[in-house]
Amino acid sequence: MSPAASSKSAPSVIVTLPTWNESLNVLPLARALLDLGPNYAVLVIDDNSPDGTWKLVAEAAASEPRLQLLHRTSDKGRGAAGRAGFVRALELGADIVVEMDADFSHQPRFVPALVARLDEPGREVGLALGSRAVSGGSDDDRGGVRRLITLCANLYIRVLLGVPVQDCNSGFRCWRRSTLERIRVQDTFSKGPAIVQELLFKTARARIGIAEVGIEFIERQRGESTLTWRILIKGYTTVLRLRWMALRGKL
Repeated sequence: MSPAASSKSAPSVIVTLPTWNESLNVLPLARALLDLGPNYAVLVIDDNSPDGTWKLVAEAAASEPRLQLLHRTSDKGRGAAGRAGFVRALELGADIVVEMDADFSHQPRFVPALVARLDEPGREVGLALGSRAVSGGSDDDRGGVRRLITLCANLYIRVLLGVPVQDCNSGFRCWRRSTLERIRVQDTFSKGPAIVQELLFKTARARIGIAEVGIEFIERQRGESTLTWRILIKGYTTVLRLRWMALRGKL
């Protein structure tokens, strides 16, 4: 797959989709992303989903050169899958790498705005982040209790890590190739969703510009979430580990 060859005038954009049991969503989402333009490609990173997500992608990829599958059977986990996706996207020659959830809570229609934000005049930006917490952003589809939890979690992360971002939990992100290379994405250690905070912290510490673009977050309509309280709590303890590593000069 060579998305760069499909459009010489536009940057090569590879959208990475870490998946686990997303057979109901993955192909419609991939099609919507590919429809954004000939310079877009989709890389699905699947941890051998029992529902056969990877099989559906493999079959579709046989007739769609801009769709590719990274089928993983070991070292499973959201963080490990995310890291593997970033590394493969760079190997494939991506100029820009987008990472998003595969359940349509992150909507494809916002991807072009994230990509465009990287090249807006003014302060140089190496990461554009889809945010629920800035002008134009919302997550009204969720209940009040969950929105309050998100608000408190963001405050906790901002204070502890000192990152200049309102939506620290957003996994809808658009990266310049140079940013991922500079923060050495291949060395990411988080096994779970805390990879979101780890990479955000490393980007901020590298003094790379970060911009937030308002998005509408919606609840998944099909399939079941794998996010649990145990996973959330473990992720927030990883935030403490990140701060401790930074204080010791180990990050």
